[in-house]
Amino acid sequence: MNYSPKFPVQWVQLMVMILSITLTGIAAGRTDIPRLSPTRGIIMEDPDLLSSAAVSDDLQTFYYPQTLDHFNYQPQSYATFQQRYVMNFKYWGGANNNAPILAYLGAEAPLDGSPTAIGFLNDNAVSFTALLVYIEHRYYGKSIPFGSREEAFKNASTLGYFNSAQAIADYAEIIMHIKNKLRAFFSPVIVVGGSYGGMLASWLRLKYPHVALGALASSAPILYFDKITPRGAYFSVVTKDFREASESCYQTIRNSWSVIDKIASQPNGLSSLSMIFKTCKPLNKSSELKNALENMYASAAQYDSPPRYPVTVVCRGIDGANEKQDILSKIFAGVVAYRGNRSCYINPPTNESETTVGWRWQTCSEMVIPIGIGNRTMFQPEPFDLNSFIQQCKTIFGVPPRPHWVTSYYGGHDIKLILQRFGSNIIFSNGLRDPYSRGGVLENISESILAVKTVNGSHCLDILAQNASDPEWLVKQRQTEVEIMKGWIAQYYAELKAMLFKQ
Repeated sequence: MNYSPKFPVQWVQLMVMILSITLTGIAAGRTDIPRLSPTRGIIMEDPDLLSSAAVSDDLQTFYYPQTLDHFNYQPQSYATFQQRYVMNFKYWGGANNNAPILAYLGAEAPLDGSPTAIGFLNDNAVSFTALLVYIEHRYYGKSIPFGSREEAFKNASTLGYFNSAQAIADYAEIIMHIKNKLRAFFSPVIVVGGSYGGMLASWLRLKYPHVALGALASSAPILYFDKITPRGAYFSVVTKDFREASESCYQTIRNSWSVIDKIASQPNGLSSLSMIFKTCKPLNKSSELKNALENMYASAAQYDSPPRYPVTVVCRGIDGANEKQDILSKIFAGVVAYRGNRSCYINPPTNESETTVGWRWQTCSEMVIPIGIGNRTMFQPEPFDLNSFIQQCKTIFGVPPRPHWVTSYYGGHDIKLILQRFGSNIIFSNGLRDPYSRGGVLENISESILAVKTVNGSHCLDILAQNASDPEWLVKQRQTEVEIMKGWIAQYYAELKAMLFKQ
């Protein structure tokens, strides 16, 4: 399942533009939206893990001729592209037994490594006697329209088919194709997704209830749009995580920003900062360093999972530094503790080119998650600047984002009042140490739209592969989710039996 993508010159230029805008902080306020990814924490722990993961012999790869545009009937809409999906039949009870199907909905990354990393499906396949399906998101990995990345990412006209509505229609079409091909007409389907993929799972259940019996939406911040969630909520949780880990660490980080600004304002100050933090190339602006540190702290909090607990790792580095060291040397000790021994640390060459461009397009079109920094955090205040964000997106792609479209198309406002009247069979799972959890559904909406949350959980931790060292609260969280899903299936089988008996 591994591949080595070749990036055309035009595509690389687009990536460079995106990275330069993101890293240099040219806007008056914050415009960067932290990545939503169920597996990014694993990648940060071991960058080679997913690419080198052994592919199980039980996995079979297929390609489906997917429709380019599901929503109009212009001639060009009937074009197709090859969309990749993977199946594991090993534990399936078969179509004759109406055995279930668990379908993982790919997020903003290639599918490679997901069957290994997203272990929830495989770990529970035996008890469900389930067929496992993993579907890649359009425009990622090998599921590229227009024949090549160069054409697919050419301009806004070709990127215009790259959105969540098309993606969940893709998933629905592939799931129906699989059921028809296997003659598994009465096999119930539960879709599983994490982060952005979790949003897709919940939205697919709402938009295509005839396709999916239920959905497990892990760490899905469906309420972080259109001012439903306070814009500063994300970094408030980051701050809380660090302060709970160590008051002295929190204070050191909080006091470091003014020191960075003071040094940067001096002659050769940027050169001094570059030396202190062993940057991979000389700093052009202090915002490059500050953005890198902000992102490091945010990632540590978002993926603050056992057994390593990255927030604690950073704080041990900061607090463990020599008391006589200056404040920035302590901050750098935290960077080293988190990143490990490297030749350089800040502004390194990126290896996330495909996801960088793809996610930037998605946030510049519909996934406008307005994350800013308020006054009561360990960071310098930096409100989300929607106007600057719109201008950046127009500069990169030539089109403005639609910040209200997600709530118009999927809903979100007054969610309990609305969903309890027509929605059903969705688990919204969250770990409250995850900053994105503030944009998630944290209270039950109805008897079958349920919130399963853990105080110590992090981003998408519940759908990752189980480990012998998993704490009891995580084991119980997964058991609760499985019990709920089995309840949906049992009810479905009872109703199916009654229907067939009447016939």
